Amino acid sequence: MVQRNNKLLLLAIFMGIINFSQAQNSPQDFVNAHNRARAQVGVGPMTWDSRVASFAQNYANQRRGDCRMMHSQNRPYGENLASGSGFVMTGVDAVNMWVGEKADYDYNSNTCAPNKVCGHYTQVVWSNSVRLGCARVQCNNGAWFVTCNYDPPGNYVGQKPY
Repeated sequence: MVQRNNKLLLLAIFMGIINFSQAQNSPQDFVNAHNRARAQVGVGPMTWDSRVASFAQNYANQRRGDCRMMHSQNRPYGENLASGSGFVMTGVDAVNMWVGEKADYDYNSNTCAPNKVCGHYTQVVWSNSVRLGCARVQCNNGAWFVTCNYDPPGNYVGQKPY
């Protein structure tokens, strides 16, 4: 009986891991993560756009072979990229990483801290970007590649995000 209960417990843990790894990657998960950051600075919500998501998925599929962190060419959208290996990077992990750049962004001067990057964050909260599409793939090398595209694009030099 104890052995059977242990097997059931292991099965339940395994199923929970599978469900957790599938969680945080749905379109709504991406939208919610973006909208939490946007709400913190008084920016209206984004909505999921299947056209933008299709663009993101096509590009993510192209990166599956090498997982290179290079932006898509001739894109009509704003774009954030993330990659991670050695762990399962969820879509929400990627958005949280971009939002983490907030600490390095100075709104008053509209600049990043010296030697820091904050353009991923400013794209997330760019007030004119209202449509979102994201994709996530596991690359052939085992790493994860996440891309989000924003319509209309943001990060115009000299303009504040909100």
